[in-house]
Amino acid sequence: MVKATKDVKGKAVTLKDADAAKFVAAYAKHLKAQGKLEIPKWTELAKTGTMCELAPQDPDWFFNRVASVARQVYIRSGSGIGGLRKRYGGSYQKNCIRPHFQRAAGGPIRKALQSLEALGILEKKVDGGRQITAKGAQDMDRIAAGVVLGQ
Repeated sequence: MVKATKDVKGKAVTLKDADAAKFVAAYAKHLKAQGKLEIPKWTELAKTGTMCELAPQDPDWFFNRVASVARQVYIRSGSGIGGLRKRYGGSYQKNCIRPHFQRAAGGPIRKALQSLEALGILEKKVDGGRQITAKGAQDMDRIAAGVVLGQ
């Protein structure tokens, strides 16, 4: 990976050193500030899966999902839509039926991956799935260093 800013001990800070929630919030803010990310028109109406009763209340939920998907692909290279659907799935319980696991909706994840590919952050692997490009890793490591070092 591309080396980013160094911490107090002189080690390079990467995405794996940053707190997940803080990094996703910072990276979503970065993507929104860039203004290059295309948001589908249906995002204000769509649910994230059948296990959800309502659509997300946060108006910037798609930026958060894109940032989270980018982090997941960075950590686990080769992830595809099916694996990410399992990752973002949850418990589905309807009335008195016992809860069962339900996969997340594939549409938002697919659009997130496609938009990250359009930005040059992700690329398709030859044997399936997606992986982070060098430019994407450098960008994510830089933002992670800002989160870790408190900038």
